[in-house]
Amino acid sequence: MAEPRASALQVVVMGVTATGKSEVGTRVADRLDMTYIEGDELHPEENIAKMSAGEPLTDEDRRPWLETLADRLADNREAGVASVLGCSALRRSYRDLLRGEGGRVVFVHLTASFDVLRERMEHREHFMPASLLQSQFDTLEPLEPDELGMALNVDAPLDEVVDAAVNAVRSFE
Repeated sequence: MAEPRASALQVVVMGVTATGKSEVGTRVADRLDMTYIEGDELHPEENIAKMSAGEPLTDEDRRPWLETLADRLADNREAGVASVLGCSALRRSYRDLLRGEGGRVVFVHLTASFDVLRERMEHREHFMPASLLQSQFDTLEPLEPDELGMALNVDAPLDEVVDAAVNAVRSFE
């Protein structure tokens, strides 16, 4: 676990499925000596079962999961532990919940075209089937001007995406 910091920055690496949130997030956390939180590992079993069956989650399905993630970020912030969370955070209301009251959270929004992501989904093992990709795009609300963060296209090689993400996070420290 990373050493406590006075200004424990919290970062959310967000985006639709297959953008590489886990891979980019873990590498960013390693490079910046931050703790990594894998959002997928904290989904309730009911959510995983629903997605595995090809059913998109509703806001009601997501709420308990998002509250768990928000609590984890708040706990880390209060403990002085800087962290990176890999989480879709598709809607502004979800990001507001993750941000918490007065919380400073930087969002790194990973983006790619539908076709690129569908291709990735067809060549990976994950509980979310490719059939749910469109529902993720339909739900996605891009970052708004008053949200700290930036969008990064993940069509570039992974090392370039990680470098850009690290630089983005550093610019908000």
